[in-house]
Amino acid sequence: MSKLQCKVALVTGASKGIGAGIAKELAAAGAAVVVNCASDRTGAESVVDAIAAAGGRAIAIQADVAKSADVVRLFERAKEAFGSLDILVNNAGVYRAMPVAELTEEEFHREINVNLLGPLLVIRESLRHFGPDGGSIINIGSGASRSHPPAYSIYSASKAGLDAVTGVLSKELAPRKIRVNSVNPGATLSEGTKEAGLYGVGSDSEKHLVAMTPPGRMGRPSDIAKVVAFLASDDSGWLTGEVILASGGLR
Repeated sequence: MSKLQCKVALVTGASKGIGAGIAKELAAAGAAVVVNCASDRTGAESVVDAIAAAGGRAIAIQADVAKSADVVRLFERAKEAFGSLDILVNNAGVYRAMPVAELTEEEFHREINVNLLGPLLVIRESLRHFGPDGGSIINIGSGASRSHPPAYSIYSASKAGLDAVTGVLSKELAPRKIRVNSVNPGATLSEGTKEAGLYGVGSDSEKHLVAMTPPGRMGRPSDIAKVVAFLASDDSGWLTGEVILASGGLR
């Protein structure tokens, strides 16, 4: 039997990239999956179609995780579709290269609201939907919370804050039988990183990162998704409060 059979998972920011990979992996392991998107409805529906074509169950729901009213609606629709929640993956995130000399209040609030406030709002609402047996919350952080890349002070701070939230809530939610862990990807090729111009096939930045990564390649969404599926399953039942750096050894 699949490890996540009869489980219900919600993945935020799952219309593409790492989020889409996570949604597909959880569905392949047997979970019914809520594929959330902020605006890319077409991308989210494509993920749902791919899951259905593979024999899985999924639904796409648009909601902005930084807006509490949207978050409430997201969970109401998820409950209507699949019932109570077992697995929550906070993947939605935004970033922008911005040297501190160019920092704007607008960009600060955009990144903090989505990357830090968003997971807190989603987790708060999720507590009304986890059953008596608890479940698993997986926050998708970033290797940037430790590597501190230049021009990413806001993003690094938001993800370091998420690391702290993981530690706090692993203790706070333990009486509810809810485990809370983080997966922090390193350099990962996805639609989002390509669109942002962070990495490109054959680019100098990619060659540099590949040279620094022991396996000799960039990460893929599927690499991160497998770690998340493990944390979502009972196989990781003794893990909570962990921040797992999924970077292929890149430090």
